[in-house]
Amino acid sequence: MSMLRPGRRPVARAMTVVLGACVAAVVAAPPAHAAEIPTGARSLQSVNLAGSYLRHVDYLGAVTTVSSTSSAQLKSDATVTVAPGLAGGAGCVSFQAANGMWLRHRDYRIRLEANAGTTTFLADATFCVRDGSAGGSVRLESINYPGRFIRHRDNELWLDPPTTNSTTFAADSSFRVTTPWVAGRRTPTIKGLYADPNIAHLNGRYYLYPTTDGHNSWSGSRFDAFSSTDLVNWTHHGSILDLGPQISWADDRAWAPTIAYRNNRYYFYFSAATNIGVATSSSPTGPFSDPLGRPLVPAGFRSGQMIDPHVFTDTDGQSYLYWGNGAAYAVRLNADMVSFDPGQVRTFSLPNYREAAFVFRRDNTYYLTYSVDDTRSENYHVEYATGTSPFGPWTHRGTILSKNLTLGIRGPGHQSVVQAPGSDTWYIAYHRFAIPAGNGTNREVVIDPLRFNADGTIAPVIPSL
Repeated sequence: MSMLRPGRRPVARAMTVVLGACVAAVVAAPPAHAAEIPTGARSLQSVNLAGSYLRHVDYLGAVTTVSSTSSAQLKSDATVTVAPGLAGGAGCVSFQAANGMWLRHRDYRIRLEANAGTTTFLADATFCVRDGSAGGSVRLESINYPGRFIRHRDNELWLDPPTTNSTTFAADSSFRVTTPWVAGRRTPTIKGLYADPNIAHLNGRYYLYPTTDGHNSWSGSRFDAFSSTDLVNWTHHGSILDLGPQISWADDRAWAPTIAYRNNRYYFYFSAATNIGVATSSSPTGPFSDPLGRPLVPAGFRSGQMIDPHVFTDTDGQSYLYWGNGAAYAVRLNADMVSFDPGQVRTFSLPNYREAAFVFRRDNTYYLTYSVDDTRSENYHVEYATGTSPFGPWTHRGTILSKNLTLGIRGPGHQSVVQAPGSDTWYIAYHRFAIPAGNGTNREVVIDPLRFNADGTIAPVIPSL
């Protein structure tokens, strides 16, 4: 199928009016369109099929009856996140499903596919909102095939011209925008300015431990905690550690925490004034206290900044501490979780490594993810390596998360990974510049699925809005 340039609009017909001996060309103005679809999670109900909603089935667009008694999966499939059109265009939108994929047309069929980032894909996934056949309803016109609209045909969704069935076409292509059947994925995951998220599953809940952002020179002094059972609805537990009153050796630059559980205690590792400290508690939400009264890893201990701690506990119960900005370090933690042998510290050589080492294990493969570039740069991104032990040796595998300027996503990085208990379902938490006007000190936290290819490599993360 040939494709028009993205953003090309229909050309209004010229009307010729004869006035005596004068001929004047009058251009008819395009019709006004009052319809719009607000961004965020929404559901789209068919105008002429009562109770039926736009949804995806096996990666194909369809309309299906949905009710309050429908399954959670059906409700999720009938919920989309409305985003500004990937190909631009005033009044144009794109639709992202909960799995991160986008509705697009291919061979005139409406499908659900991962964002390929090509000009063709972006245009195929962009639809301009037009007035529908019933009051308050909308129609969705292809930006690159003007005159073709999303419509249902035999309960399937196609991109058709009005001539397909002129008698019912207007109604077949009209939808009412409704509240979503499920909350959908609305980012940021936690409201407000936060960065460097550590995600963990502890005691039956997911927990997020981020840097409190929005401070010049990253000068914050407090750590907060959030928890959730579904990765959508989060409870804010407030401050769990405040450097000023609770840590005697530092009172600013509270960055990039991580948490571990052992000996019926929770161990909270954190950066403070470019040292690494550890605090302990009987609860994942604190209060935490400092058992050492000094840094666990003091500034100047090795080359680079002593920041960005991460603790990985292997299946044999042994825990390892990773850290470093400018250089990557790791060491076995002693059983007390608050000490290690300095003579056993390892240094890794990793291509492009900057900071935020995070290790996890899937089957018999160890994955070391890390961030590249400066967190103030829109090019900040995540690469990874694989190895056969917690110390490697590491094989560089490339980039798995990077900016998407088409969506306004800049500087995604400082990642952590969690596995849903009892499954092979994984998620990645990271920060990006807050949308739309954020920067390297005004960032927000996002969680997206982390998927693996058949050979065990990590598939590129599809960032969500």
